[in-house]
Amino acid sequence: MKLRIDRDADALYLRIADTKIIESEQVGPGVIVDFDSKNRVVGVEVLNASKRLPRRNRASSRAKTATLLREKPGKKYGH
Repeated sequence: MKLRIDRDADALYLRIADTKIIESEQVGPGVIVDFDSKNRVVGVEVLNASKRLPRRNRASSRAKTATLLREKPGKKYGH
């Protein structure tokens, strides 16, 4: 698992597996999920991350930031 933060783009990307990305889907405003050929989630991108993450956790460790992504259940959009 790899976490990449691009402060210039204000984006956070969590790469869960190194398999090839076949499809990406925006599952909510500014949240994109990448899927492999077996429809497994292999990556998650959060745009406007500074507005979506609590201030105290923005510079925290990778494990804490990754856990933060799972705290809020996802909403279903468009399906």
